[in-house]
Amino acid sequence: MMVSDILKEAEQKMSGALDYARQDLTAIRTGRAHPDMFNKLMASYYGTPTPLQQLVTFHSPEPRTMLITPYDRSALAAVEKAIRDSDLGVAPSNDGNTIRIVLPELTEERRKEYTKMARAKAEEGKVAVRNIRRHLIESVKKLEKDKEIGEDEAARAEKQLDAATKKYIDHVEALLKAKEAELMAV
Repeated sequence: MMVSDILKEAEQKMSGALDYARQDLTAIRTGRAHPDMFNKLMASYYGTPTPLQQLVTFHSPEPRTMLITPYDRSALAAVEKAIRDSDLGVAPSNDGNTIRIVLPELTEERRKEYTKMARAKAEEGKVAVRNIRRHLIESVKKLEKDKEIGEDEAARAEKQLDAATKKYIDHVEALLKAKEAELMAV
């Protein structure tokens, strides 16, 4: 493995950590209804845990209302149960074909709770990026120790890894700032 491979691996893994953090943050409910709120939910479909996105269509006729229509009506009860048992804090109502969710106004306390949750998820994303950096710097040091690269090349690779780490941590920070702004908007 050469330095260029290590740097390429850093980009891929850090990008993956950023995508994961982005998904985690979009799953946190804000005052508006959007399908991403349901990203992490699974419904039991013929005994198999299945992501909600594969079972239903989403339609938002109003900012705080979400209509969820299963492709297969037999999945309606399972989808409703998955939503009711989730940590979204919503009460789904079912008319036999469609599940209607009306999001309650977020209280100040709930907004602060969600902000705290967003900060924790962003911190997890930053820790993941730092762990990738630490692991790859060990790889660089091993290459240097095995005399496959020189001191200068190792130092340059570490600087590039530090720059990539800063870039991805800044991205996570920007995602967090946007989410906090979204949560605090009334």
